[in-house]
Formats: sequence, structure tokens, C-alpha cells
Amino acid sequence: MAKLLPGTTCDSSRPRVLDLFCGAGGASSGYFRAGFNVVGVDIKPQPHYPFKFYQADAFDFVSWHGADFDVIHASPPCQFYCRIIREQYRNNHPDLISAVRDVLRATGKPFVIENVIEARPLLHNPIMLCGSMFGLRVFRHRLFELSPERFILLPSCNHHFQPVLLTGSSLRYRRLFGRGEALAADKRAACGIDWMTVSELDSSIPPAYTAFLGSVLLSFLTK
Repeated sequence: MAKLLPGTTCDSSRPRVLDLFCGAGGASSGYFRAGFNVVGVDIKPQPHYPFKFYQADAFDFVSWHGADFDVIHASPPCQFYCRIIREQYRNNHPDLISAVRDVLRATGKPFVIENVIEARPLLHNPIMLCGSMFGLRVFRHRLFELSPERFILLPSCNHHFQPVLLTGSSLRYRRLFGRGEALAADKRAACGIDWMTVSELDSSIPPAYTAFLGSVLLSFLTK
């Protein structure tokens, strides 16, 4: 289990969110900022994950313990859907969204499923979030399916600036913007994350996204 970041002491009065496929904890940090206690689960070791962590199969863990949480968030691997990955490599990765939804529904708990834009046909009425909605220097469009569905007023995208790219080669970066790949410090600052490696940032969700969603979920949980 990784050490908690400063200011992440657990408070028993907070509701609990389970973050499946948690990676290094971008989504988890947003939920914590919104007012949740967070537990993360990932099949791979996550030495930089900043909250309570279990290395386990997400399907097994949620089947055994999902009902113990107030909300469940899941970010199943996106490689199967992501168009920037060559097709022959995409097919080496699983399509998990429907299976994840089934196991989350079985818990009877509110849940969120996050994935890339290309996964839209598989998600139920998702909302789209962009870094520019929250004053970040990234676009990183991501979709979020919420169950039960909720009406949410969203900020507007603002694409009138050159974003910091979190993924892709330095050649791609130069072709788009005429300069080399962003420094690691630039990527961390642009995403609002200061504890991850560059490779961890590649697949992370900016915490601002789930801080926003978490505040919405809290308003429903406390009614």
C-alpha cells in the first residue's frame, strides 16, 4: 500500500468510493477532494497510489466488497477502443465495459464508468469532460456514464490554446505544435498531478474531473 499524500487522512464521517482499475490515482484524488474516503483496486502494483490500495482482480473485489461502498467508480482499460493505437494491438486488449456494468449493477450501488471518446457507443448516455472546462492546460476528453443517470450542467470547453499532450510521441508533438514533447514537469502541472511518473500520467484522469463529479454525487447521497 502506498503512503497517503499530505492531507489525505481518512475521516470516518466521509462516504466511501471504490475506484476500480485505479492506476496511480488520478480519479481517486478527485473524489477525495470532493469529500470521499477512497479505496483503490488494480491488478498491477501501484507504488505511487496515494490512498488505501488492494492489488486484486477488479471483478472479484467488487463482487466480494462492492456493497460496502457508497459509490463505485470504474475505469476499465481503454486500449481496445482507442483509435491512436493500431488495430492489431487494440485486438490484444479486452472489451470490458459491458461486463463491468453488469457486475456494478449487481451491487445495487451508484456507479460511474469512465472511458475514452471512442467508447461512446458502449456507454449509456455519458457526459463528456475536458480539461479546459476546469482551467487545465490539457484537453483529454473523457466520457463518464453515471448510474442512476443525473442531469448535470457542464462547463464549456475552451480549445483556443495549445494544450500539453500527455500521450503520443515527440514527433507527433512537433508536427502539431512545432516543438518537442512537453517536459514531465509541464505534463504534471497541466494535469494537476504532482506524484505520478510520465508513464502513469499517460493513462490518468485529471483529478479535477472526479472532484466535479464527486461533488455532484455527494449532493445526491446527502439528500
